[in-house]
Amino acid sequence: MEPTRIGFVVGPTRTAVGLFLPTGVAAAPTAAPVAGRRTALAVLLAGSMLTVLAGAVLTPVVELIRSELRLSGTAAGLVLTAHGLSLALAGPLVGRAIDRWGVRTPLALGLILYGLAGGAGLVTDSYPLLIASRLLFGVGAALVFAGTTLGLLDLYEGTARDRTMGWRSTAISLGGVLFPLLGGVLGGISWHAPFGVYLLGVPLGLVTLWALPGRRAAGVSGEVPAVRPGRSGSLWNLLRGHPALVGIYGLQAVTSLLLYGVLVFLPLRLAEVGITETAVVAIFTGALSLVMSIVGLSYPWTRARLGQLRLLAVTLAVFTAALITLGLTGAPVLMLVAPAVFGIGMGLAVPALTVMVAEHAPPARRGQATALLASATFAGLFVSPLLLGSVQAATSTRGTFLAAAALSGATLALLVVRLRGGSGRRLRGVVPPPVGRTGSAS
Repeated sequence: MEPTRIGFVVGPTRTAVGLFLPTGVAAAPTAAPVAGRRTALAVLLAGSMLTVLAGAVLTPVVELIRSELRLSGTAAGLVLTAHGLSLALAGPLVGRAIDRWGVRTPLALGLILYGLAGGAGLVTDSYPLLIASRLLFGVGAALVFAGTTLGLLDLYEGTARDRTMGWRSTAISLGGVLFPLLGGVLGGISWHAPFGVYLLGVPLGLVTLWALPGRRAAGVSGEVPAVRPGRSGSLWNLLRGHPALVGIYGLQAVTSLLLYGVLVFLPLRLAEVGITETAVVAIFTGALSLVMSIVGLSYPWTRARLGQLRLLAVTLAVFTAALITLGLTGAPVLMLVAPAVFGIGMGLAVPALTVMVAEHAPPARRGQATALLASATFAGLFVSPLLLGSVQAATSTRGTFLAAAALSGATLALLVVRLRGGSGRRLRGVVPPPVGRTGSAS
């Protein structure tokens, strides 16, 4: 069988997993070129920013929602996190849809659903209806996360793909800085007003129908093959046949859990040392996103020098050091430095894990594999306050950060053991080297 290329690609032809699909059907390119590649890139990066908008824009008004609707703290918190549950559960179905119908239509529909369900909070005063809209919003967010990620992965290959994933990391982290500020400004009008920002998804969904090609596939020349995406197999077969993905998803879940542990418990830790002014607290949390946005741009350079697995080991070491600092120090200066250091790790981890999914997933099922990455991300988000909150209740906020540091350190130890297990094994079933990209996993 001859390999059939998929993914509209920029750059020299090269052998890479995620770029070849062994089938008996030869690609039959049409003469129509893929137009507006830069426009597609801009649309996909804008959609990537919306993934962090999901909860960030509402953070400043959670207390207003709690008081206006007379909710408990836990019930109010579900307004921020309920979408994470439906997003994680919808991930496998979303991936199958993208593998079957390509990126454009599912992403466009997801953006429109994202905008309408998210914007429902503008006119909703009933808590049950608000939660229902947030759960529906999570389905749209799952389509947006998987569609934008896979669209960017298919847009480029090799070093160009690494650079694009760095841009994606920067776009996400900039959203983490800008959207809470926007939510705070709009929250001065009413607690309903920040929900209006979600409506951006509707026009962006319509632009997606115009800007993205009608197929997920295209060749190096920019021509669109006639071959349609095929049916995906079962989730079990995907994970059993590609055990590296299990390790990647586990690393993604741990990373997400640690990130939201910092975002949720850092304000409590700052209050213990007398820092309670909301504007000052925002500086501490914003330092993480700001550094992440800058470091994301350096991902291609860092990967080229360290390789993916050593880069991940450095990331986990950085996480561990930052979390230990937050658990032990009471000096405000060090407590500002620690989130910034944590942001270094996030700026590298986000693009690295995304690229690794693309390199280890079979091309015909890359949509499903990418959607499962979203499930792992938001499962970590959903579990983080529950798990680390239990630790805090049993110990203290310091104990919470030290427990998070222990989890990060244990994950790092496992990765180091596997790295030292021999270059031939390359983490064996955890993260073996990608087919056709020799040395990129070293």
